[in-house]
Amino acid sequence: MKLKRIKVLSNDEIQTIHSATIELLSRVGIKVDSPSARTLFKEHGAEINDNDLFIKIPESLIKKKLEQVPDSFKLYGPDGKFNFEVNTTSTQFATIGTPVKIYDPSKKSGVRKTILTDTIKQIRIVDSLKNINCSHIDVWPNDVNYLSLHAHCIYQWVHNTRKPYGLGCLGRLASQDMMNMASIIVGSEKELINNARFVGFMNPTSPLHLPQIMTNGLEIFAKYKQPTIIAPEALAGSTAPVTLAGLLTQINAEIIGGIVLSQLFSSRAPVFFGTVSTITDMKSGNVALGSIETGLITTAIAQLARFYNIPSRGPGGITDSKVLDVQCGFERLQTLLIAAQAGVNYITCAGTYEETLVEALELLVIDDELVDIVKRLIEGINVNEETIALDVIEKVATSPKKGVNYLSEAHTRKFMRKELYIPMLIDRNRRSTWRKKGSKDIIGRAKDKVEQILRSFNPLDVDKDIENKLLDYIKEVESRTLEDYKKAEGISTGSVSLPGADITVKDE
Repeated sequence: MKLKRIKVLSNDEIQTIHSATIELLSRVGIKVDSPSARTLFKEHGAEINDNDLFIKIPESLIKKKLEQVPDSFKLYGPDGKFNFEVNTTSTQFATIGTPVKIYDPSKKSGVRKTILTDTIKQIRIVDSLKNINCSHIDVWPNDVNYLSLHAHCIYQWVHNTRKPYGLGCLGRLASQDMMNMASIIVGSEKELINNARFVGFMNPTSPLHLPQIMTNGLEIFAKYKQPTIIAPEALAGSTAPVTLAGLLTQINAEIIGGIVLSQLFSSRAPVFFGTVSTITDMKSGNVALGSIETGLITTAIAQLARFYNIPSRGPGGITDSKVLDVQCGFERLQTLLIAAQAGVNYITCAGTYEETLVEALELLVIDDELVDIVKRLIEGINVNEETIALDVIEKVATSPKKGVNYLSEAHTRKFMRKELYIPMLIDRNRRSTWRKKGSKDIIGRAKDKVEQILRSFNPLDVDKDIENKLLDYIKEVESRTLEDYKKAEGISTGSVSLPGADITVKDE
């Protein structure tokens, strides 16, 4: 039988968290920066407190909008030939993170700043992998202006992979650029809306806050029906209650608040019920993504997502380690295995370490193999007359010939690849053979595979007319100023940090 899903909440406990969430959203509400979003909430029956920007959402509106969320959707690559379905029963694997550095053992620190070339390499490697079905803007190119970064990454996406792509909800202007460029690539806005190419990423700010720039981006993604991950990054003990039940209630309210808004923007806009929440390490005060509690939180979110019949997203293959050591290995397998056993529908963060802030191309190919191992575990043991193989046991055990074993049996040839996972990077040779092959550890073998993939990769052909339109569009994006960005996002007062970068917008 297949492995059963692990659970950390009983049905009664799920109902208790749901009821507490409804009370929280209807009595306290959620802070919404965007004036137009607050108006939209009010038009649909929410109560607004203009003094503190909190929107109190009635249970009837929550119930109605949750019912509108699709329980499945498909994601397509640029030309539409590659696709996969996200639903509430299966599990897909992807990248995601915001690495601004990349593993480089030639540097004294072991890392260096990422550049566009690294972004291209990451996209190409994901394209070659068996299990990782979608890459995202994970490798932030420090040599590209932040305000045009999304345009350059989309240009590289269409040239270097057959798979879908993920981008942050980086505001109204950038998100509209994403849709315009994708429409050029796929032929029309209608094609993009009908067959999604992008995954959006929207982070509510804990506690109970939908920030303006992310909300602006969510509106565009929702209207173009591009599935968007609604995922708080709450930390138990600092930005959420230290108790996991308290954290779960808070982030459940944040997720639902974001989902309700997505459906107000566009009914039946696809979303992921997501999390990257974890705990605060009480020794250092730092994030502890590789902690066992991350697995508990992720498992609970998977259960809550099924309760609402919405596809879930959770992290796996994550670690707090600063080097590619044993901690990096056991934390990434621990979080990956728990997320998969919990039945998370979209597991992300392949290829990253140090709280997803650093990329290692070697880890990308290792994580692809780890996914194979996890999949084999979840398949469990198939028990029937043929797999029990009484006749084969009798034949080998009673054979009068010396040295007879199961290796030569037809039963072994038939089932060996079905029953036994055969790794590519894991070394099971004897020491003498391992030494003859260079005495490489798994990072060395992964490096060899990365180099082989990149050597053999051929950039994809792009129609000349599409190419020219994309290049013209990039020039248009590059001509904008920070003031253009501020105006488009409705930023006029205060100090605003732009998502994913060390840029702060200040009053003049």
